[in-house]
Amino acid sequence: MKLSKRVLLKLKNKNKKLKPQKFKQLKRESLRGLIKGTQDRPRLSVYRSNENIYAQIIDDTTSQTLVSCSTLDRDIKFESINGRTCDASRLIGQKLAELSLKKNITKIVFDRGPYIYHGRIKALADGARAGGLQF
Repeated sequence: MKLSKRVLLKLKNKNKKLKPQKFKQLKRESLRGLIKGTQDRPRLSVYRSNENIYAQIIDDTTSQTLVSCSTLDRDIKFESINGRTCDASRLIGQKLAELSLKKNITKIVFDRGPYIYHGRIKALADGARAGGLQF
């Protein structure tokens, strides 16, 4: 079910029964309808929690995760003190780019999910670009 941003905001404002989790799910589905990962350009999906950030490169045609990385990985945990900073997100992006270049993945499609392109999400994308990935 694809919904435009205007429709989502109307639903949120008018319908008081729409729970925040349901609104988040509708928002994610409306964005995912536009973004698909292929073998040539897999999808870089990002999940952000309060404590950590997780990223994975997915091929949607075979529904397979090609590369994954998070702030819970041993290498990154030792380099950064805290998993909820922009510096940790930048390290995640660079590590993900390094792992994907080993698997000959250079071009990707960035899927930010329901999050705005700001802060930790932007830092992760900048780190991936610095590591050699092309969006």
